[in-house]
Amino acid sequence: MKENELLPHLFRTEYRKIISVLVRHYGFEQLSVAEDIASDTFLIAAETWGIKGLPEHPVAWLYTVAKNKSRDLLRRNAVFNEKLRPALKAELLANPETDIDLSEENIKDSQLQMMFALSDPVLSIESQVALTLRILCGFGIDEIADAFLTNRETINKRLFRGKEKLRTAHIKIGLPAAEEINKRIDAVLTSLYLLFNEGYYSSSQNSVLRKDFCLEAMRLTGLLVENEQTNNPRVDALFALMCFHASRFDARTNENGEIIRYDDQNTELWNDELISTGHYYLNKASRGKELSRFHLEAGIAYWHTTKNDSREKWENILQLYNQLLCISYSPVGALNRTYALSRIYGKQAAILEAEKLGLAKNHLYHVLLGWLYTGVDQDKAKEHLNQALIYAKTETERIGIRKELAQV
Repeated sequence: MKENELLPHLFRTEYRKIISVLVRHYGFEQLSVAEDIASDTFLIAAETWGIKGLPEHPVAWLYTVAKNKSRDLLRRNAVFNEKLRPALKAELLANPETDIDLSEENIKDSQLQMMFALSDPVLSIESQVALTLRILCGFGIDEIADAFLTNRETINKRLFRGKEKLRTAHIKIGLPAAEEINKRIDAVLTSLYLLFNEGYYSSSQNSVLRKDFCLEAMRLTGLLVENEQTNNPRVDALFALMCFHASRFDARTNENGEIIRYDDQNTELWNDELISTGHYYLNKASRGKELSRFHLEAGIAYWHTTKNDSREKWENILQLYNQLLCISYSPVGALNRTYALSRIYGKQAAILEAEKLGLAKNHLYHVLLGWLYTGVDQDKAKEHLNQALIYAKTETERIGIRKELAQV
């Protein structure tokens, strides 16, 4: 990695770790202080490394500075002592030299516990995902705003409200009691699922696929998988689903970042190692009698990694969609089911099903109908693709739709 690329890379990978450990150490009441310490650490790195060059061990250097900044605040900062002293833990006041544990094990534990804290029901789903992106993933405000098709001000307000709720509700950082983990883990999984989907079905102005969001969701889900207290069949199923989807990343977009239709993907670009990992965790998820939406979606994703295009493949996909829509209906799921139905019973049957959905302001609905009408009724195909242009959210999507119009 080039020298000028190292610090931005470390900010993405280490900022979130430092924040998690500091907040676990001091509590959510001092979240803004933790963010200041982490930000100052990287500011000092930018200034120092620019003059003196890279240290021998950059990550260890950052951790040392973060620890020292934390101790300095406790020892010397008068404003910190006067305003925040009453809220500090008694043991920290008694021993301001308490060391910040930035060992790999404590970082993992802190991030795992932070996941549960940020998925507390006092927070809205929007706040949960925004805070996860900011605190646990280290994404910038502009990146988050772009992902949600909004502006910096809106995201800053969302983050501020979320942090205030964490503070005023006195949310504790720590794994819930064993009997509570199973109740709370659905909220954690939902947040990670939404984070992955925001990357996979990106609404960003700049990209239709945000691999970085997806990989962060996979990293955090991996922490749940690795911990005996938090691992269960739903966790394994969600991780399998992510692996199957991620296995087709390289085949899913072209060099211009435009989506490539599933039928046109180069299967040689599919990642066999990720497919194999998905198989392992899907099999692992089958223990017990539970059948969650993640199990069904992982099953659908599994069949999509089957290179042999057969009637059996699409019949299995269709049946899985039927089950999924019964327990967790979504417009995207219904649209995808219609595509699977077309592969078995033909376009005419699929058109009848698709038009029942009536998603008139959804560009994906019109894209699907544009494809279904192609070769059946060209005028109808053009009509729906023109509607898709109107409702498309990004320029990248519009470029793809215009290409389809040109072909029709």
